[in-house]
Amino acid sequence: MDTILLVEDNEMNRDMLSRRLQRRGYHVISAINGEDAVTITKQLKPHIILMDMELPIKDGWTASKEIKQLFPSLPIIALTAHAFEGDKEKALAAGCNDYATKPVDFNALLGLLGRYHEKNYQI
Repeated sequence: MDTILLVEDNEMNRDMLSRRLQRRGYHVISAINGEDAVTITKQLKPHIILMDMELPIKDGWTASKEIKQLFPSLPIIALTAHAFEGDKEKALAAGCNDYATKPVDFNALLGLLGRYHEKNYQI
């Protein structure tokens, strides 16, 4: 079973995504800010990270950069309401492997997760 670190400060979004992912067989752990995301990644070594980019304490861009320095092969998917030109490129430049906009298209997200699951990343 793949472990997903869901980094989301909005409680309603976090709870909804967690429940839906768990029903699909994923083990989900959560963080509510970028600082906690880095700490949890070091401790628990998830298989993939779903990273909100607008977070308190440490934003998702900064947290993604730090995580990628520690675990270069760990897939990070940016989850953001930012859908403006250049936002995807900014997320990819921060170390994210992919980008999904909010509100989340759950079937598209499952497709992204499946793509990384098939590659069987190890950190």
